[in-house]
This record gives sequence, structure tokens and C-alpha cells, in this order.
Amino acid sequence: MKDALAIHRWLLAHQVHHEIVRLPRPITTADELPETISAAPERCVAVTVFEATTRLGHEVVAVVSSVAAPPRPGAVGGLLGARDVRHAPAFLVNSATDYAAGLVCPLLLPRRLPLLIDDRLSSDGEPIFMASGERHTAVRMRALDLQSLLSGKTVDLRIPMPRGPREAIALRH
Repeated sequence: MKDALAIHRWLLAHQVHHEIVRLPRPITTADELPETISAAPERCVAVTVFEATTRLGHEVVAVVSSVAAPPRPGAVGGLLGARDVRHAPAFLVNSATDYAAGLVCPLLLPRRLPLLIDDRLSSDGEPIFMASGERHTAVRMRALDLQSLLSGKTVDLRIPMPRGPREAIALRH
């Protein structure tokens, strides 16, 4: 399993300014970062892994988004043209990402794992926080630096609202 030290070494090798943050209490998922470090949910990044059934078979895909706007299976399925999309079970997350389920960092993911990046993810010079694969630490870096390091496809994960009038239609008896 990858951990904060592996991420730290990789970021040093790429000369990216960052900080490994010691958390005041352990976390089990990246969704707990905002309340643990008193940061806005828009400034915390999570990786969600989905298992999709497409016409070609089963596919595992990772989605990078903010904690404030987690990806919905329907939006991911629409992008992939999948018949069925569901959150991947923990054992599949562990084997596909080499991180502990719930604490997946968007860095150092295997190249064979398709990566989608939510276009709502911040790309400014302000700091963001993400899980490090460990319960007691997180990674802090500039959002712009994270965007430059991610090699996935940036996509729109908003589910479009239906167009047209919204009227109730009575059923015939």
C-alpha cells in the first residue's frame, strides 16, 4: 500500500511544494477531512472508485472531485456509456489503486486505472487538502499544482436537469 512517505518522495522528485499534515485525529475516509482540519469542503479532494458494466465488460474507474461535490454513479455511467455503475467494494479499491479504501490519494495512481477529473475541482493557487493513504496524515498543496500533476480526463459530472415544462399529468383510469 502507498503511504504519505511515498507521496512525499514523489512530490520532492517532481519539485512540487507541498506539506504532509499531521491530523488531530484519525480519519477513515477523505470525506472527514473538512471537519478534521477545519477546511472548506470545496478545498478538500477525494477519489471515488466506481465499478462499471459496459458493453465491453467490467471496468474500474477513479473519479477525482471535491468533497463538496461527490460524483454520482449516474453521471459517471452517462460518460462511460455504462449500463450499470456502482461504488467499488473496498477490496477492489485496494487492489485497483494500491491505497486503503476511503483514503485514496489522486497522486501515484496506476496508469492502467482510468481517471476522470471533475471540472468543478478548484485550479487556483490556493491550498487544497487530500488523503495520503494513511489515517493520521493528509497532503496539502496548491490546487494548480495538483491539476498539473493529474493525467486523467477532465469531465463535466453535473447531471443535466430535464428541459421543458414541469407539469403534473393525471393518469387515466
